[in-house]
Amino acid sequence: MGKPRHVLTDWRPEDAAFWASTGKPVATRNLWISIPNLTLAFAVWMVWSMVVAKLKLVGFKFTTDQLFWLTALPALSGATLRIFYSFMVPIFGGRLWTTLSTLSLLVPAIGIGLAVQNPGTPYWTFVVLSLLCGLGGGNFASSMGNISFFFPKAQKGNALAMNAGFGNLGVSLMQFLVPVVTGVALLPITGPAQVSVDKGLGVTAQVWMQNAGFVWAPFIVIAAAVAWFGMNDIASAKASFASQAVVFKRRHNWIMCWLYLGTFGSFLGFSAAFPLLSKTLFPHVQVLKLVFLGPLIGAASRALTGWVSDRFGGERVTHYAFLAMAAGVLGVLQGVGAFQGEPSFPVFFASFLWLFFWTGVGNASTFQMIPAIVRSDMPRLMPGAAADARLKAAEMESAAIVGFTSAIGAFGGFFIPKAFGDSLKATGGPETALYVFLAFYVSCVLLNWAVYGRRGSLLHVPQTDAIKVPAE
Repeated sequence: MGKPRHVLTDWRPEDAAFWASTGKPVATRNLWISIPNLTLAFAVWMVWSMVVAKLKLVGFKFTTDQLFWLTALPALSGATLRIFYSFMVPIFGGRLWTTLSTLSLLVPAIGIGLAVQNPGTPYWTFVVLSLLCGLGGGNFASSMGNISFFFPKAQKGNALAMNAGFGNLGVSLMQFLVPVVTGVALLPITGPAQVSVDKGLGVTAQVWMQNAGFVWAPFIVIAAAVAWFGMNDIASAKASFASQAVVFKRRHNWIMCWLYLGTFGSFLGFSAAFPLLSKTLFPHVQVLKLVFLGPLIGAASRALTGWVSDRFGGERVTHYAFLAMAAGVLGVLQGVGAFQGEPSFPVFFASFLWLFFWTGVGNASTFQMIPAIVRSDMPRLMPGAAADARLKAAEMESAAIVGFTSAIGAFGGFFIPKAFGDSLKATGGPETALYVFLAFYVSCVLLNWAVYGRRGSLLHVPQTDAIKVPAE
């Protein structure tokens, strides 16, 4: 009995003739189906960043610390799930896993829509729903691992940047859309409106908070169906968990986890904390209409700068990205009045947009580094193996490291909101958390330079020591 039609039994993206005639159209189709599925995953994952900012206005009596916990918990569960999701594609296949993982988003989306309609809903219910939103976070690891199998080395960085960058747009899309849909009655079945009172202006308005969850349900079903009928599995990408678990022994796996925690962890953590932090520090500014710009800039810079790393080297781009992020933190500190000046919302907001831009650039550059690092290290790891065996092992390990690194990086989405919440609770301001972030970015600059950026490091070995692949 032959393989099903959706299974690709002959897949040679590094073969220029195969890529031009067969590979590129198939890979491109899978990429453009993957992107909207990942976009929805990010939207559901980060939806609490907007919901919590309005819970008090519709009658919920939660403390600011409790609200920061709700923004942090989805990242905690999502990061944990990513550890497992990063190994799922080679076991189950990208097509099946994308379909199932997208459909799982219906659980938190519908749950949120039901829970926010009653101000008497207990806090523990929101904690459970926050943790379930992490299902969206897990999708990233499997999605990135899946797409990495489809593209040749010369285009892998850009393909991963597009998948991740446009997927990250789900955060900005959600932060833009939620204030819109919660102000209108989408369908009669969504339930009655709630009354929101702006205590600063005394204005009463109708709010349909449930729409923040319900609005995603039809799109989730459509995206999952398209994945099932349109995506492919690659037969050669099949592997057991045990064969992939070798990456836990790789030193570079853990180094890249640290660097990606600094880039993607920052993007995710700032996305989760930015609305509530802005509203807390500058309550008289209509900031919820503007916060979507941060994740939008971060997602766009990731999607559109992958080619820069492909051309100039991810390790070089990563170096400058962390330097720029350190400068951005200093700008935020200036904006909150840490240097004896008056707090300034324009400086605060502009500095955060700068940070978001460079997190996107760093996200693309770090993921470009991973396949290059693994390929460069294979001659040492498999000295007696043939070139094609090294290449296959490099592809498998790269996909596993991409997935696992994304899991560890996502923990930043938990630590950053929690750090802001703890800093505000302990000192009344965010300065302590910001100084910790500054020190972390400096450590990333030094680590990246010492291991990958300096002359003579792994990514600067002579070409004869690295795996060679056919030219495009």
